[in-house]
Amino acid sequence: MTATKAPSEPTQKPAVRRPGDRIFAGTAKASGILILLVLAGVAAFLIGEAIPALTAPAEEIPGGEGLAAYIGPLILGTLMGALLALLVATPLAVAIALYVTYYAPRRIAAAMGYVIDLLAAIPSVVYGFWGLAVLAPALRPFHTWAADTLGFIPFFAGPASSTGRTMFTVGLVLAVMILPIISAISREVFSQAPALHREAALALGATRWEMIRMAVLPYGKSGVIAGAMLGLGRALGETMAVAIVLSGGAGATLTLISSANPSTIASNIALKFPEATGIDVNTLIASGLVLFVITLGVNMLARWVVNRRADFSGAN
Repeated sequence: MTATKAPSEPTQKPAVRRPGDRIFAGTAKASGILILLVLAGVAAFLIGEAIPALTAPAEEIPGGEGLAAYIGPLILGTLMGALLALLVATPLAVAIALYVTYYAPRRIAAAMGYVIDLLAAIPSVVYGFWGLAVLAPALRPFHTWAADTLGFIPFFAGPASSTGRTMFTVGLVLAVMILPIISAISREVFSQAPALHREAALALGATRWEMIRMAVLPYGKSGVIAGAMLGLGRALGETMAVAIVLSGGAGATLTLISSANPSTIASNIALKFPEATGIDVNTLIASGLVLFVITLGVNMLARWVVNRRADFSGAN
């Protein structure tokens, strides 16, 4: 009896890449490398121009107290305005995203999403004029009430500003500016919540809100955090709106309703750079390097959160 030969496995031919695929892959790779080179070039420029300010004696730095004393209040003002905007914009953006995705009728949802996305197209200088001419005067009664009622809290310590050009006003303006970013990402994440999870919750008798709380929000939590971090990066680097609204220039202070507000890094550079010379230029560039590091760190954190979300595996 002759042994039968087992059929041999069919050999798989290597996939042939078309010229168009190779060109596209090469172009994409070159674009990614170019972005990294540009980023490295910006960092090298900032470091090189900031070295004279880093090594200069304290009395040569504007203010005469050293680089840390000059940049410290600017960092505080930058973080205060951006964090206040984040605290105001994130809950509002999540509520809007949930309403548009799961509550609003289809036509209203499409119109609302379009209008909210249009907020991102408005120039920052227009937001600045709106904050100066409309929002600041409207908030003056609140500033007075907060100073009289909540003055024991450092954030609302008086005296209240008579113009309304305060860090609190800046935070609200920045909140409106970053609202479209957080809302758009939240809507996209919420709409991709696994349908089987949502339908299972409803089939078990859950209300619409209970379904959202148990199936949608846990799925979209990382996406909301990533959107909030991207919005925070936008708020940290905003220049013209803050420069127009804020009556800054004071030292480090935590009050939000007083005229004695610390300025932000971006607005301080925009206002002082045209007239700066010598070591003053290097000082402003050194503050820009600090802002570059802060913004880069925020965006890296957002990218890390997004990558964690990509590892989620659930029903489709």
